[in-house]
Amino acid sequence: MTTPQLTLRATGRARRRLIVNRVAEVAAIAAALSAIVVLGIMVWSVASRGISALNLDFFTKGPALFGQSGGGIAPAIVGSIVLVAIATIVALPFGVMTAIFVSEFAPKQWADQVRLWLDTLNGFPSIVIGIFVYTLIVKEALPVLGIGGHQSAIAGGVALAIIMLPLVARSAMEVLALVPNGLREGSYALGVSKWQTVVRVVLPTSLGGILTGTTLAIARAAGETAPLLFTCAIASNAVDWNPSHSVQSIPLTIFTYSESADPNLHAQAWAAAFVLIVFVLVTSLTARFLLDRSRRKLGLHR
Repeated sequence: MTTPQLTLRATGRARRRLIVNRVAEVAAIAAALSAIVVLGIMVWSVASRGISALNLDFFTKGPALFGQSGGGIAPAIVGSIVLVAIATIVALPFGVMTAIFVSEFAPKQWADQVRLWLDTLNGFPSIVIGIFVYTLIVKEALPVLGIGGHQSAIAGGVALAIIMLPLVARSAMEVLALVPNGLREGSYALGVSKWQTVVRVVLPTSLGGILTGTTLAIARAAGETAPLLFTCAIASNAVDWNPSHSVQSIPLTIFTYSESADPNLHAQAWAAAFVLIVFVLVTSLTARFLLDRSRRKLGLHR
């Protein structure tokens, strides 16, 4: 009597499933590698064209006269810092308060509506936001505050804040949803009110995730150009920290220099683009670090 041969090799439908799974896995790996290659080519292309203009003067001096070599983008760097700082000061509290309302206090119907409108705002073209802020602040409104009727860093910061708001709010909502309910229930059991529980228990626990969303929103806002064309495009070539004045910015400098006929400005445009890419990369890595730290704090290991 012969003993039947047992084999673990897949046959029939199981074999077809394994083949399809392998093809899908290879396709996914190829897509991921393609994205990395495209990013690498883009970074190398920008860096190779702008490396010649990167020096100390590039970060510490203003633009050179037409036809002259040297110069830098110090006014644009300072202007971008001012714009992003204003946008963060405006967007962060409003975004966090919106997330707290939706996650902790709002009825489900209201919460769903707020999420819908935030997602809609996140999909708005940035140039439309720029036109809206131009009409609201630059053209005619808020003259009593001394910031209406002309372009200013405040107007540009408000436009960037509108872009940042849905990103900050939605990321904060996701983090607040990850806070274990046991922490809330333990606080309620000790007689702490709901608002004090949010401020003293929920927010400190989710602070890392909120900072992660804010950091990503800053990276998004720092590279926006269209809103600044309407709100903060006409500025002097001097370093200016005054938010009521119109200031230069790195994205607008790249746009302006790329349209110039001066080869020196072309090189500086590539260098400024490389600086912006490095800023976004560092900001994204910082956000990733904060996210991992927040997950470890909440006990959510991946």
